[in-house]
Amino acid sequence: MSDPLISIRSLPTASLLGLLVGDVAAEALAGRPLAELFHLHARQTGVCETPADYRAVRILGAARELLTRALAEAVELGDCLDSPQKVRDLLRLRFGDLPHEVFGVVLLDSQHCVLDVIKLFRGTLAQTSVYPREVVKLCLETNAAAVILVHNHPSGSLEPSQADIALTETLKKALALVDVRVLDHFIVAGTGSPLSFAERGLI
Repeated sequence: MSDPLISIRSLPTASLLGLLVGDVAAEALAGRPLAELFHLHARQTGVCETPADYRAVRILGAARELLTRALAEAVELGDCLDSPQKVRDLLRLRFGDLPHEVFGVVLLDSQHCVLDVIKLFRGTLAQTSVYPREVVKLCLETNAAAVILVHNHPSGSLEPSQADIALTETLKKALALVDVRVLDHFIVAGTGSPLSFAERGLI
């Protein structure tokens, strides 16, 4: 018997949607970008015009939540971050669809295994205030040896601002005083691949 996961990977998007929500609902949702489908809300105009539409959106939301929890479980079990893609997937799911700016910290031990993922500061649609003293305090309380910084841009832009770059440098210097390394700083915007400051040469 063939591996069912292999056969599923070979299916077109429309067929995969059909498996989740049924062929009729999948046909009604056809043409919408997947990034949009998995962030639909039941109250969006024109999305849930019938009970079947509502059920389809609920199923897609459940599928996304299960994926989020699966990735979260991997982190909670203390996995070491040996894959940049694993970091990106986790941060995108945790921070990608928030309607307001949030600054967070991935706390790591000396082997770069995850201690916790903390949403530390919450702001408005366009900005959030970050206090270096609180970041240092959190690292000392959790005995973190290194951190990955992360914040989201609800606007959808992945480009770092001068304020983002200056904040990263400030935090890097403050944390160096307590022997905590800043490995990277990611910007998350929607479902796109998060931007890495390290890959841009900004750390």
